[in-house]
Amino acid sequence: MNRRWLFLLPVLAFAGIAVFLGIGLTHDPSKLPSALLDKPVPRFELPGLDGADLDGEGLSSADLADGEPVLVNIFASWCVPCRVEHPYINALAEEGIRVVGINYKDKPEDARAWLAGLGNPYTLIGSDRDGRAGIEWGVYGVPETFVIDGSGTIRYKHVGPVQERDLRNAIRPVLEEIGR
Repeated sequence: MNRRWLFLLPVLAFAGIAVFLGIGLTHDPSKLPSALLDKPVPRFELPGLDGADLDGEGLSSADLADGEPVLVNIFASWCVPCRVEHPYINALAEEGIRVVGINYKDKPEDARAWLAGLGNPYTLIGSDRDGRAGIEWGVYGVPETFVIDGSGTIRYKHVGPVQERDLRNAIRPVLEEIGR
């Protein structure tokens, strides 16, 4: 009788693994949980890109709670998916949506060159050279995009490059919901 269980053990192990994988494959990997949703943006203060076509003031949490909804895009010049999403970020800025950027673990001169070549949609840019602000924001990797309401509360987080379907199905609806 005990030997029969030994023969069933591989079958039961396979069934357990199949159930585990089956459940895991039904989850959308782009929808990572965020402890920051519906909470105020983390406190931070970042320098600017030194010489970019901005006022040189950088970016801080105070800039995100001024009564106007804002899109925060975390990007880097070395990030290939950032290049893919950049036309969509530019389009949002051209529509009048306020977009600010956090340049993540990048050299300021590389970021300036990247923006000069692809266009600069950002009204403000903070340079997170050591990645500490990214840790506070719960960044998994770049690109990541956040929708912030006028009170400085995070309403939506998008992981990965923004595409047209993301604008249509998530980002624009959230912006409309919060009054943009």
